[in-house]
Amino acid sequence: MNNLEQKKYPMGRFEVPEDICDIKLNDYIKVIKNFPDRLKNLIENFNDEQLDTQYRKGGWTVRQLINHIADSHINSLMRLKLALTEENPTIKPYDEAKWAELQDSVNMPIKPAMRMIKGTHQRWTHLLKSMTNKQFERTFHHPEQNKNYDLRTYLAHYVWHCNHHFAHIENLKKEKNWQ
Repeated sequence: MNNLEQKKYPMGRFEVPEDICDIKLNDYIKVIKNFPDRLKNLIENFNDEQLDTQYRKGGWTVRQLINHIADSHINSLMRLKLALTEENPTIKPYDEAKWAELQDSVNMPIKPAMRMIKGTHQRWTHLLKSMTNKQFERTFHHPEQNKNYDLRTYLAHYVWHCNHHFAHIENLKKEKNWQ
């Protein structure tokens, strides 16, 4: 993996796990539950200059990453709810890059996004903990990829997403030697 690829995908690209057993599901739910606090602890002392630093050349700033996480995870919770209440619904994709360029992502304080992440993850965790194995078999259709996703795979992907963006910020913090 070259340096640019390493900075883009510090944990590698998402790979669908072969078998997601109940123990793995519980581990995934713990990641969703604990992510807001982990993220808060990572960035709580960042100043505006640090928040406006790109995690890699040509990449988003930390501020944009935080706002992207809020946007993405709210969309994820909605997709979960759609899959639980409709038969294989077709989800609505969105242009993440364009959303990250909107002013609420580029120059707004991150506190509202962090509150959104915390609340979203609390609701998400509660819902995930209440689900049965049969509910985890439910699916939604992603029209851009023309593929159906079951909710076990979807959860594995969002655990990767949490850790993926956390690693972006953590690696930047180490690279810049920010305390």
